[in-house]
Amino acid sequence: MKCPACGNLESKVVDSRPSDDGSSIRRRRECLQCGRRFTTYERLGDNPLIIIKSDGSSEAYDRQKLMRGLLIACAKRPIAPEQLGALIDSIEAELRNASKSEIGSKELGDMALVRLAKLDDVAYVRFASVYKDFQNVEEFAAALEGLK
Repeated sequence: MKCPACGNLESKVVDSRPSDDGSSIRRRRECLQCGRRFTTYERLGDNPLIIIKSDGSSEAYDRQKLMRGLLIACAKRPIAPEQLGALIDSIEAELRNASKSEIGSKELGDMALVRLAKLDDVAYVRFASVYKDFQNVEEFAAALEGLK
């Protein structure tokens, strides 16, 4: 690591621990030349995840796009953005553990629905109504029956 004060490339790690959100490692370092201490955050390199859409096209996974959809479904519900962040983190962790580089948009949506059902019934129905593209009241009622 390059020291921000003197530019020296030699430093030693004084303390190391997971960051508050658990997505990176926080390290306190000390420059071996000037003695100044500084903090670095290290994140594991990710292989990009590709989403295969229903029309057969593909696009890079976008965490913010999933977050936007969940935020819309959870509008005016007692759900904190941190809860949605944790929900997305659990999806991403499951995908990393499965070592998948491609996933269908339907599978990703199903993963979100399963977690959303545990979080809030109304948000689940809202998300499902857009994601599943209900065409009539019977399909909507079937989704509501599935919650019971």
